[in-house]
Amino acid sequence: MASPAERYAQARARAARQASAAGRFADGLGFDLDPFQVQALEAVQEGSGVLVAAPTGAGKTVVGEFAVFLALETGRKAFYTTPIKALSNQKYHDLVARHGVENVGLLTGDSSINGEAPVVVMTTEVLRNMMYSSSPTLTGLGYVVMDEVHYLADRFRGAVWEEVIIHLPESVQVVSLSATVSNAEEFGDWLRTVRGNTEVIVAEHRPVPLWQHMLVGTQLYDLFVTDGGAEGSTRVNPALLQRIEQAERSTGWSREDAGGPRGRRGAVRGRYADHRGRDDRRGGRGGRGRAEREERADRGRRTDDVVPVTERGGLPGGVASRAQVVERLDREGLLPAITFIFSRAGCDAAVGQLLGRGMRLVPEEEGRRVRELVAERIAEVDPADLGVLGYHDFVEGLSRGFAAHHAGMLPLFREIVEELFTAGRVRAVFATETLALGINMPARSVVLEKLVKFNGETHAPVTPAEYTQLTGRAGRRGIDVEGHGVVLWRRGVDPLDVAGLASTRTYPLRSSFRPSSNMAVNLVAQYGRSAAHELLQSSFAQFQADRSVVGLTRRTKENQEALDGYEEAMACDRGDFREYGRLRHELGELEKKQARRRQASRRADIAVALDELAVGDVVRLEGSRKGTMAVVLPTSRAKGSGEPTALTSNGSLHTLTVAGFRDVPDIIGTLKVPSHFNARSPRARKDLASALREKVHEPVPGRNGSRGRGRSSEDGDGDTGACGTAYPSSLETRLDELRAQLRAHPSHSCPDREEHARWAARWWQLRRETDDLQRRVSERTNTVAKTFERICDLLSTLGYLTADGQEVTEEGQRLRRIYTELDLVVAEALRRGSWQRLSAADLAAVVSALVHEARGDDVSETRMPGVEVEESLGEMGAIWREVSTLKVEHRLEPDREPDPGIAWMVHRWASGRGLEEVLRDGSLSAGDFVRRCKQVVDLLGQIAQAADPHVARTARRASSAVLRGVVAADRLD
Repeated sequence: MASPAERYAQARARAARQASAAGRFADGLGFDLDPFQVQALEAVQEGSGVLVAAPTGAGKTVVGEFAVFLALETGRKAFYTTPIKALSNQKYHDLVARHGVENVGLLTGDSSINGEAPVVVMTTEVLRNMMYSSSPTLTGLGYVVMDEVHYLADRFRGAVWEEVIIHLPESVQVVSLSATVSNAEEFGDWLRTVRGNTEVIVAEHRPVPLWQHMLVGTQLYDLFVTDGGAEGSTRVNPALLQRIEQAERSTGWSREDAGGPRGRRGAVRGRYADHRGRDDRRGGRGGRGRAEREERADRGRRTDDVVPVTERGGLPGGVASRAQVVERLDREGLLPAITFIFSRAGCDAAVGQLLGRGMRLVPEEEGRRVRELVAERIAEVDPADLGVLGYHDFVEGLSRGFAAHHAGMLPLFREIVEELFTAGRVRAVFATETLALGINMPARSVVLEKLVKFNGETHAPVTPAEYTQLTGRAGRRGIDVEGHGVVLWRRGVDPLDVAGLASTRTYPLRSSFRPSSNMAVNLVAQYGRSAAHELLQSSFAQFQADRSVVGLTRRTKENQEALDGYEEAMACDRGDFREYGRLRHELGELEKKQARRRQASRRADIAVALDELAVGDVVRLEGSRKGTMAVVLPTSRAKGSGEPTALTSNGSLHTLTVAGFRDVPDIIGTLKVPSHFNARSPRARKDLASALREKVHEPVPGRNGSRGRGRSSEDGDGDTGACGTAYPSSLETRLDELRAQLRAHPSHSCPDREEHARWAARWWQLRRETDDLQRRVSERTNTVAKTFERICDLLSTLGYLTADGQEVTEEGQRLRRIYTELDLVVAEALRRGSWQRLSAADLAAVVSALVHEARGDDVSETRMPGVEVEESLGEMGAIWREVSTLKVEHRLEPDREPDPGIAWMVHRWASGRGLEEVLRDGSLSAGDFVRRCKQVVDLLGQIAQAADPHVARTARRASSAVLRGVVAADRLD
C-alpha cells in the first residue's frame, strides 16, 4: 500500500497532467505514450509546428489526433488531410467515434458530409482547391494535420503537398506525419524556412519488433542470427545459406500435392478443418518465439544434396505454392498475414488456388456471419452486376478467411476486405503494393513473393524504402508480441541481397514539385506575378536544388585551381601549347563527329525500313526475350513515330524500334493477319502467335532483298546521310585544315610534345567537367521560378494572362477552376466551343479521354460511340498538338496525349447500359472502370463550374448519368 507521501505525489502528478491539454488528452487514450509522442504533444501544445517521422505502426497519428483535440478545446478548426480517399474515409470514422458525428465532417472528391464542422477530414487536393478559391470554410482554421506527408515525393500528386504547406496562413499550425526518411532534418529545415518554428521528431524504434525470415521450400528460416558474446554481431543465417545451396544443387522436383483435389469439394485443409472452434491467437506467439527461432536457425544442417519431399515446395524449383505458404504460416501461428503479389491477376489467382485446395482458415459459423455481412454491404449493387464483378469467388473466399485486395477490384469490395481483416475475421490477404500506402491494415506477418515489381515503365528490383514500407505492415501494436517479414526463396533470390534490403535505412525524401498552368493562374490571381515568383522560390524542390548547388560551386572552384596547374605544366618553350592542344582537341572531336554521322546513317536506314513494313510482314528479332520473330499488326503506329506494333512468336505485343535492330531488319516471310484481329484479346494473340510459329521458319530469299531496304552505312566510303547522299564536304575540309595547322605549329616539332600533350588532354578533360558543373549550377539556380516564368509566358501567348503577364484574363479565370493534368486542353476546348453540340453521354465519353491512361501494352484500335464523339475527340487531339507545340517552344514538357481507349465503355454506361454489357470485350477490370468513372465525374464537376451555362448543364447531366449503380455504391475512390 502506498504511503501518504506517495499518494500525495501521485495526486500532484495527476493534477499537473489535468492542468495541461496534453495531459488531459493522454489520460483519455487508455495507454501510455512513447517518449517521441510525449515530445510531439508538448511541442504542439506550445504552439510549434512539428514533423514526426516514425515507422509504420509506431503511433504517430496520435499527434495528429491531439491537434484535433486542441482545436475542439480552443474553439478553432482543424483539417485532417490524407493522400487517398480510402484513408480519409477510415480517419473520418475514427474521429467520429471519438468526438461525435456533429463535430466531424468529410470532404473528398465525391463526398461532402458536414463540411462546416470544426473538424474536417479531407484529401490534400480538396484543401489546395479551397485555398485557391478563398473558401470561407478556411475561416477560423487553427491546425492542419498532413498525414503521410512523404507523399510529396509522388511524381504525379506530390506538388499538392508543397502548395498547401507554402500557401497556408502563418497562423495555422502544421502537424506533418511521415514515414521514416533519412533526410528528415533537411525537410524540417525547409519547414522552418516556410512555416516558422517547427520541431523535428524522429523515432527509429518499432514498438513491435520485426523478425525477418525466408521460406525455402516449406521450411521457414530466420534471415539473421546473432552470435553470442558481448558484441553480439548479427550476420546472415548460415543454415539458411546452406539450405539454399542445397536447394540449388537439387535438380529434381515434383508437386508435393500431385493428384490432389482441384475443385472446392476437395479435402478441407487448414487449422479449422474440423470446424470445432477458433483459436484466436491474438496474444501473439508469446514465449514460443525465441525457442522456435533457435529451432529454425538450427535447421538445414544436412550435407547431402537431396531435399526431403516434405520440405519441397509444390512449384518448379521446389518453391512453395501459395496454399503451402498459408498452411505453413498457419502452423507457425503467423496468421493473419498479407502476401504482397505485384500482380492483380496473381492476387485473384491466389484466392482461386486456395479455394481449389478447399482451404478454410475460419470456422464455418464465422463464415456464415461474414456472408451475411457482405450481403448487407452490397445491397445497393444491382444483382445482375454481381457475376461480372467476381462476387461469388469473392464471398466464398471471405467466408473461408482469405481474400484479394488490389486496385482492379470494386472499391466497395476492397473496403469490405479492409474492414474484415482489421477486425481479425479474414486471416490471409493477397494484395498488390497499393495496400502498403496509407490505410491502416496491419497484420502479424507480411510475405513477399518476389523482389521485383513493375514500376509503371519496367520491371525493377524492390528498393529498400519499398521493402521497409511493405514489411512495416507486420506486427500489430497491442496485439502481437512481434511481427514477421517473410521472403519466398526462388532461384535468383540471393539471401545477401534480402539482408541488404532489410538492413538499409537510407531513403531520402525528394521533392517532385513543378508548377502547372492551373497553379500559375491561381498564384498570379492571388499574389501577382512578382510575388508568386518569389513565393515559388520557397518550395522544397528549390530548397533542395539550392543546397546541391553549394557542393557544385565548391567543386567548380577546386577544378579551376587544378586547371591553372595543368596549364602551367603543359607550357612549351617553342610555342603556345595551349593553342596546339586546342587544335588537337578540335581535331579529335570532329573525328568523333564523323564516326557518329556514319552511325546515324545506319539508324536512318533502319527507320526507313521499319516505316515501309506492311501488315503481315514477319521480321527476325535480334536478342529479344519476347521471341525470335514478329509479325506486323494492323494497329496504329506508336505515338509520335513510324514504329509499327508487332506480335512476337511467344504471343507478346512488341513495338519495333530503331534501337531494337543493329541493321536493316530481315523480312523472313509473310503471314495473313485476320482483318478482325483484336490485339487486346489474349486468345487472339495466342492463336496468331501459334500460326506464326507454324508457318514461318526460315528467311525467304529475295523478299525486297532481306536487309535490302535502305542503304547500309557500310555501302560507301564517304559520309552519307539518311538517303545515301554525301554530307557537305565542309567537315572533311575542316579536318584537312586542322591537320595542316597542327603540322605547321611550332610545338609540333617539340621533342617533349607528347608529354605536353598528356597535360593538355587532362586540361581539356577537366575543362569539360568544369563546364558541365557550371551548366548544372545554372540549371539548378531558380529552376522552379524559371519554369513558372515560362508557363506565364505561354499563358500570355494563349490569352489566359494579359500581354504583360501581370493579370489574369476572363479566360484565365476559367482555367483557375480546372485542376486536371490536361488543364490547358480542357480550357481551350471550352473556349473554342468544342463540346457545345454533345449530349450528356457524348460529353462523358469525350472527357474520359482526359483521365484515362492505358495500362501495359494495350495498343488496339479504339471504337467510337458515334460521329459526334469522334469529331470532338479529333478536335481535342488537334488542341493537344497545338498546346504541346507551344509548350515545346517555351521549353516546357508537353502533356501526355488524351487516350480515348474507354470512350466506348463510358458512353454505354452513361447511356444506361448494364455493367456486364459495358465491360464485355474490354480489357478494363470492374474496379478500374469504376475508378475511371469517378475521375470522369470529378472532371465533369470542374467543367460544370468553369463552362458556359449550356455546357455546364450538359456536364451536370453527364455526371448524374455516370454516377449510378456500382459507381455510386461507395465513396472511397
